[in-house]
Amino acid sequence: MNNSPIGLFDSGMGGLSIWRELYTHLPNESLLFFGDGVRCPYGSKSKEQILSYTVEAVERLIAEGCKLIVIACNTATAVAIEHLRATYPHIPFVGLEPAVKPAALSSKSGCVAVLATKRSLEGELFTATSARYADRVNILKAVGEGFVELVEQGLENSPEAEACVSRVVEPLIAAGADKIVLGCTHYPFLKDTIERVIADREVEVIDSGEAVCRRVEQLLDSNSLRAESQNKASYRFLTLADESYLQMLEKRAYGY
Repeated sequence: MNNSPIGLFDSGMGGLSIWRELYTHLPNESLLFFGDGVRCPYGSKSKEQILSYTVEAVERLIAEGCKLIVIACNTATAVAIEHLRATYPHIPFVGLEPAVKPAALSSKSGCVAVLATKRSLEGELFTATSARYADRVNILKAVGEGFVELVEQGLENSPEAEACVSRVVEPLIAAGADKIVLGCTHYPFLKDTIERVIADREVEVIDSGEAVCRRVEQLLDSNSLRAESQNKASYRFLTLADESYLQMLEKRAYGY
């Protein structure tokens, strides 16, 4: 048993969509969330920058005593996850990748769309996963231009967000996609808006939150890292941004 916290890292607030899954399903586990906030979004940054930022964050989480770390950022996962596992072999890492498999296996139209950042769509993880299902479905790739910025500004339910989402999503539906995979942890905050754009058309929106939680549980068990059943969980938040951003992280974590 180990009552040390699980660490989560994201470029900003998006990883709170994963934080909420762990908070809901692992009530005995303490959580430490690190949202950069200053250099967000990562999707357009160079690989060298993203790797540097991610290593910096991971070393902070390790220094804080985290027993397992979730890279709750698809872009950081795509660039850095293999380096992290090789550099810190004593720490179990959980990375994020778009949920292509369930989308491909359940698609009726034979066409699925993946919304992600440019770096995620260029990453080896996504390329390899897509290749495994290329003979089953046509996989459309689309960058959610402006999506991260809308979430960071708390505008995900605004008319501006609906217009932004419509510009990206409508062409995917017109091309025949019946599954839309959210390949960035910021994007689940826009799920309601995406579903309004979809309206009554038979298109399903899929994210990776539940799958990530299941993987965390598997690693806790296989490494004997579960918190004690009577452990009183604590929740902390870190950022490189200012106090107002830190307060916003806390509020949005709990859905305020």
